[in-house]
Amino acid sequence: MVKHIVLFKLKDEVPAEEKLVVMTKFKEAIEALPAKISVIRKVEVGLNMNPGETWNIALYSEFDTLEDVKFYATHPDHVAAGKILAETKESRACVDYEL
Repeated sequence: MVKHIVLFKLKDEVPAEEKLVVMTKFKEAIEALPAKISVIRKVEVGLNMNPGETWNIALYSEFDTLEDVKFYATHPDHVAAGKILAETKESRACVDYEL
């Protein structure tokens, strides 16, 4: 099993209300993906409750293989979900590890 963890930081200049709207849309889009992309075994998206922390969004997902992660990463529905953050994202951190 491969665990895929991604953290997103949104730009500081984005108003809090706009951040919440964008983050909620992103969460809904990502959490809808298992119905469209069969290689996803589990997915969770958490929105940071503590505004003093660096990262705004945490995405946790599980796949059978690293090849499945790569398939997911390039799938059109995943790419479309990622575009929700395009204007507001400052940075992204990712780790994939096998268990």
